[in-house]
Amino acid sequence: MKLYLAPLEGITGYIFRNSYEKLYGNIDKYFAPFVSPTECCALTPKERKDINPDNNQVSYLVPQILTCKSSCFIDATKELQQMGYEEINLNLGCPSGTVCAKGKGAGFLPETDKLKSFLDDIYAYGDANNIKISIKTRLGFYLADEFYDLIEIFNDYPVHELIVHPRVRTDYYKGEPRQEYYAYALDHAKCPLVYNGNIFSKDDYDNLCQKLNHNVDTVMIGRGVLANPSLTNELLTGNTNIDFNRFWELHDTLYHEYQKVMSPDINVLFKMRELWTYWKSSFEEIDRDYKHIMKAKKYAEYESILRNLR
Repeated sequence: MKLYLAPLEGITGYIFRNSYEKLYGNIDKYFAPFVSPTECCALTPKERKDINPDNNQVSYLVPQILTCKSSCFIDATKELQQMGYEEINLNLGCPSGTVCAKGKGAGFLPETDKLKSFLDDIYAYGDANNIKISIKTRLGFYLADEFYDLIEIFNDYPVHELIVHPRVRTDYYKGEPRQEYYAYALDHAKCPLVYNGNIFSKDDYDNLCQKLNHNVDTVMIGRGVLANPSLTNELLTGNTNIDFNRFWELHDTLYHEYQKVMSPDINVLFKMRELWTYWKSSFEEIDRDYKHIMKAKKYAEYESILRNLR
């Protein structure tokens, strides 16, 4: 089984990626949170810093682009090529209201004529410049049945990999993924497929394979590995025990690395709070300490709370 780390905006930046790779590994491809090029600026300094190869010590990193303009995609790709990247991912799945209102992410999916023209341009560029382009998509914007037409569209292009999150935009991340549509993709897509959505345990993976009657060989995980960093080991070995010693090593590494690049205390603690919204699910009887973590404003206060948890 191959495991990919999903791009989560504001969370899985280079500090998280490097820390996870060092302490856990098991990830075959890391996907960077999307860059959003404009006609005036292909990459912002912040985006450039996150995907700068000098800042990334991971097995394999794929930059992701969010745009509905092929010229912007190509301009950003040219800069990414100069950094040494040979694979780019197109985001057709982001459900954010502000993103979709601009016709980007999942908001691009119902605009099939524009999408075809966009794909014509970027794949022509990719073919001419030896750039592999993968796609991360939802089933559709309004209805899951939109996926039938989307598969036909994607089949017209040399899609390097198609990462399918089997929800529509209005599902956001709620409810059960519509896995029957992934089964359709297995039967009809011409490119390699990657499954993404609600894999939080080995049982979730096994149930997926049983439902599909197919061994899913490549899985993208995001929220699951944030909640339980030992998930990659569980998926690969079946060992369901959480390695809390390693978890605390990951925590401390992230905590100190954020302190090197951020200030004052509260900005670092905002980052840690966001991570704890996921981590809390791996701890029993954490409610009281979690509330205190969410209110901590100084390092000393935060560290005192953690001593009760370790």
